[in-house]
Amino acid sequence: MSEQNIARILLDGHGGDGAPDVVLDALKQTITSSSTKAKFGVCGLVEILEPALKARGLSDQVEIVPSAEFIEMTDAPAIAVRRKKQSSIHVGARAVRDGDWDALVSAGNTGALMAISKLILKTLPGIDRPALASMIPAVDGGTFFLDIGANVDCSSDHLVQLAVMGSCYLQAAEGVENPRVGLLNIGTEEGKGTDVIKVAAPRLQESSLNFIGNVEGTDLFSDRVDVVVCDGFVGNVALKTMEGVADLILGTLKKELTSSLAAKAGALLSRKALKRVKTALSPSEHNGAPLLGLNGIVVKSHGGADVRGYACAIEVAIREVEAGLIERTIEAMNIMAEGQ
Repeated sequence: MSEQNIARILLDGHGGDGAPDVVLDALKQTITSSSTKAKFGVCGLVEILEPALKARGLSDQVEIVPSAEFIEMTDAPAIAVRRKKQSSIHVGARAVRDGDWDALVSAGNTGALMAISKLILKTLPGIDRPALASMIPAVDGGTFFLDIGANVDCSSDHLVQLAVMGSCYLQAAEGVENPRVGLLNIGTEEGKGTDVIKVAAPRLQESSLNFIGNVEGTDLFSDRVDVVVCDGFVGNVALKTMEGVADLILGTLKKELTSSLAAKAGALLSRKALKRVKTALSPSEHNGAPLLGLNGIVVKSHGGADVRGYACAIEVAIREVEAGLIERTIEAMNIMAEGQ
């Protein structure tokens, strides 16, 4: 964080389906509504960003960090890493590495963002690979779920590291004092699951983490666990399934509540409750996947996020910076290393 103790958040001006409009509209919403003081910048092509900021009355409040190009959503990560070194993601990651900004938020190409961030920022001591995480709705507010797609194959070491990173994040960014950590498995009994899980479980049991053992898919939405750990293949499939089910539920509700005059009357009477249900299940309210394990803060917004969703991703970045997430993760990894 800067000497003035103000979080400095840099946005990728060209990342996402609706960029730069969604990015800048979300930024304006954040500046207007947030009670948190922060400094904001947007990285990208000046000729595009300058008039867009002026049109929103943000020219004097937002700094432009120039880049010469940007990465398309269809670009292969390897090509983007090698051939687009002056892209908004490259320039933004270097700005975080050099200490000019505290965090980078991007809705751009996920593979490219992961590869470039790891290449430029490196991983923290004791962390082999960065991980993507997401807060998903649960009965008590939310469950922190990782990895959701960054690492398809994980060793037992990686699962342990994921558990540490997830626990640190909830403590630092969400204020959960002693997060309950669980391994996603096909049953709660000891000895179940793959060989990797069978090795990781006892190691977590012996660690300083609040490990509660194996959890099942149904536990993701319960009040039994705070952090759920799995490899990126399982996590991504599970997350996309959740999004599909949420769309199905909301779509079915809308269809049935407009199917007749009586149904419309019932919907009118329960509109406040229905609005709360829609908000709880909306992906926008849970947008902003932190890339954990990097020596710098990077937050991935969904590429199709709306203004509210992107604003949520900005808020995630601010919380991570203000909570000193990097320092707390390093401290936790050191404690784990001493206990081995």
